[in-house]
Amino acid sequence: MTSTSDTIKIIECPRDAMQGIHDFIDTDIKAEYINQLLKVGYDTIDFGSFVSPKAIPQMRDTAEVLAKLDLDKTNSKLLAIIANARGAEDAVSFDEITYLGYPFSISETFQLRNTNATIEESISRVEEIQNICLKHNKKIVIYISMGFGNPYGDRWSVEICQQWVDRLADMDVKIMALSDTIGIATPDSISYLFKYLIPPYPDVEFGAHLHTQPHNWLPKIDAAYKSGCRRFDSAIKGYGGCPMAKDELTGNMATENLIQYLENEHIDTHINKIAFNKAMKLAQKVFL
Repeated sequence: MTSTSDTIKIIECPRDAMQGIHDFIDTDIKAEYINQLLKVGYDTIDFGSFVSPKAIPQMRDTAEVLAKLDLDKTNSKLLAIIANARGAEDAVSFDEITYLGYPFSISETFQLRNTNATIEESISRVEEIQNICLKHNKKIVIYISMGFGNPYGDRWSVEICQQWVDRLADMDVKIMALSDTIGIATPDSISYLFKYLIPPYPDVEFGAHLHTQPHNWLPKIDAAYKSGCRRFDSAIKGYGGCPMAKDELTGNMATENLIQYLENEHIDTHINKIAFNKAMKLAQKVFL
């Protein structure tokens, strides 16, 4: 069994799973699905985003979905993605939201494409968002996007990654998810990066936001866990997550695979399997 230091946090990501779907998913269907996820026992649910509806039209009803959620009988916390201070101001106005997630790319090209900002401009945004979070008793979660490399030829190394982690840690960012944005991380690179970053930053909780294929999810989870990672992002059935990958089979880490791995390792997941199986069935209604 695990010690308290080995407590696993599973972050279910329906927002990431839904946002790339072209046809609009009805608000009531989204709320029904997330309400079922709230019964499963996840640490956190990445449920929506406060970004431009032009950028991500699927998430334009996040506030309406939130109003339909039943949070009375859940311990799961809610996370919303934002891309700037304006989105942060929107998100912090809701008491129900605990975490604000911001995608911080260490690839200059991707940062410009994703948030229309340079990395230096983005780090200034982080500072602004962090100040908003602290003022409203929220917590910022930084996704280190392109954390394992990029397809643009931008310079990447573990040292470059640490430079930005250092800057973020200086801003008192306590949660950083190393994100394999295009599904190129290998078990070796996952292991190396977590082992490189975790020891110097004992106050930072490093998470894994990995994209996988049917044949390589197990060694990727195993590498992250055995290198000290205890926070994992996933999505039921691996939906969504990797539109830039070269292989269409690449998607989010499937929650059922993550749970299978943890159970095989005799690690307590705190998951209600009956509620989880209901969510799996309901996913078929959401992701037609």
